[in-house]
Amino acid sequence: MSAFLKNRRMSIDEAVELIEKADLKTLGKMAYKRKKELHPKGITTFIVDRNINYTNICWVNCKFCAFYRDEKREDAYILSFDEIDRKIDELIAIGGTQILFQGGVHPKLEIEWYENLIEHIHTKYPNITIHGFSAIEIDYIAKRSKISIQEVLRRLKAKGLSSIPGAGAEILSDRVRNIISPKKLNRDMWLKIHREAHKLGINSTATMMYGTVETTREIVEHWNLIRELQDETGGFRAFIMWSYQSDNTELKRELPTITKTTPNQYLRYLSVARLFLDNFKNIQSSWVTQGSHIGQLALLFGANDLGSTMMEENVVSSAGVRNSMNQEEMISLISDMGENPAKRDTAYNILERF
Repeated sequence: MSAFLKNRRMSIDEAVELIEKADLKTLGKMAYKRKKELHPKGITTFIVDRNINYTNICWVNCKFCAFYRDEKREDAYILSFDEIDRKIDELIAIGGTQILFQGGVHPKLEIEWYENLIEHIHTKYPNITIHGFSAIEIDYIAKRSKISIQEVLRRLKAKGLSSIPGAGAEILSDRVRNIISPKKLNRDMWLKIHREAHKLGINSTATMMYGTVETTREIVEHWNLIRELQDETGGFRAFIMWSYQSDNTELKRELPTITKTTPNQYLRYLSVARLFLDNFKNIQSSWVTQGSHIGQLALLFGANDLGSTMMEENVVSSAGVRNSMNQEEMISLISDMGENPAKRDTAYNILERF
């Protein structure tokens, strides 16, 4: 199975075959070997950060999401700058370095509101990295403000935006997107926004949410699209994959036959992603959706990063999954696997070794 990897890039057909036919142990060995080639010192990283969801008001109403609220709902909110400051102060108190900043796609907020917010944070907390705003948020800011994608990105970068997350990718197949998130931007627009960000020196992450209505081939085609964009720009810092969490979602009510994904599936996809995404140095384990045990096991299946300590998480927990982790637990999980734990920043620079 691994012979073709020595001489040429893995094809879509080969990746599909590995996912569907190879045994899990073999996949793990192949992925771990590739990981060690890229990370020979055995360092596994993590970041101390906080998810700040500045609003839960969203007009896109994705069927797989349990977090969004209509603006007329009693529990709908937009955080004040003071509330955001308190959250950042709490993060700094535990040694945090980054905020993952995203929210619902608010129907009325325009570019000036986002500029004021980023400028406020960047001025008051210059040592905190702002990793924020998914492609769908950027797309709608442009439409609402009647400016181009490039101008949105330029203006936000000028105020202090450092990088953008890969959220909103789900599966980069318009067939799938039309079923699970029909109001969301299409595949090509997601790719365009990340391409434009990379051109402006704004790095990003690439993500994937699986476990709804996609096929194995559509999963691999998703990987192929981000691999091609990485060839073009080199702007993705990491790949992050997680499984659909169904509780409290419209999609579960519409399609109750969708079965819960298994740890075997997650590790199988993860290991082949490590092999297929040959131009991605960093692949993150999704302990938030998989739990700490599988999150730890993922280190033997190609992952070299445990992601965030996740001081605050609202989106996945809205769908009924609540896992938590602190720095000490991260260090213990990594050490227990025989790896060398290290705290990193957003750009994967090592800040502290343990």
